[in-house]
Amino acid sequence: MANVSTPHITTEDQERLARTLGISDAVGGETLTLSEMKTAVDADTTPEFASLGEAIRSDLEGRLDVDLLRSALSDLAAQIDRLPEVRERGIPRGEREPEVLYRELVEPGWRVYDHLQEVDFFESVDANASRFEPEYIRDTAHELIGADELTSALAEIGFDDREQTVLVMDIVNNNTRLSRWVPTAEIPEGVEFNVEFVPPLHQRAMGGALLWIRTLDVHLWQKRVLITERILDDGFWDIKAMLGGLYLLTMAALEVADATEAAITDSQLSAALTASAAILIVNQEDICSDMYHITEEMRAPSEAR
Repeated sequence: MANVSTPHITTEDQERLARTLGISDAVGGETLTLSEMKTAVDADTTPEFASLGEAIRSDLEGRLDVDLLRSALSDLAAQIDRLPEVRERGIPRGEREPEVLYRELVEPGWRVYDHLQEVDFFESVDANASRFEPEYIRDTAHELIGADELTSALAEIGFDDREQTVLVMDIVNNNTRLSRWVPTAEIPEGVEFNVEFVPPLHQRAMGGALLWIRTLDVHLWQKRVLITERILDDGFWDIKAMLGGLYLLTMAALEVADATEAAITDSQLSAALTASAAILIVNQEDICSDMYHITEEMRAPSEAR
């Protein structure tokens, strides 16, 4: 049976998370769980988050397709549900070309991506969002942890307490990595590329995650003699986390689209958008080292040896 567990949570990771959230003394030295974080974190809403959510709702009013987003959200949940089956298969079958295995996982995500691009959703978020500064990341985590609607939704699609804790760690424990990703308008002058061709941050985050998963069929099939169970195990969580990020982002877009049934506050909407981007960014970078950049130490032994 394939190992589909989440990454190991080290003591250092946990201590850093608790310290950043300001709850070091609240967990009594025991394993930090989402439930404990909900009890310990400050539930006060940051005004900046509320204003961001309000601005995005106003900008995009009447432009998003509720039915398309609702259908895609359901289909994303179904794809997350079949992840253990995909991991059990591991490497796509096929004699002359790979079967469609991993590509199917992101088909709903591409529908959402194309629609959000058409209605300038990404541009609206980019124009209103803040940079990934440490304080902003911390406040995002606080909002996400306290938003029962968001954490319950993740639980319903198969993210248990421990896995949601790892998602929060993805957001909180990667300040330096996330700080390299900035809204397009804030990219400094003098860079070596033409900024005019750089998509908005959330578009980069979402599109990148979709592309990395989509190309796994060809990559794993072509490199099958190098692939080990360890590589597949390590990449499994990266894939699941990215699908969780896609789900959160789609959920946020649906929230904007369906004003008559708003389920989360403006602050929670902002947190969902920021958290989803952070999760997508961190895990698409991780999948590069876990599944794509196969070193001599990682690869399966050569049969010629």
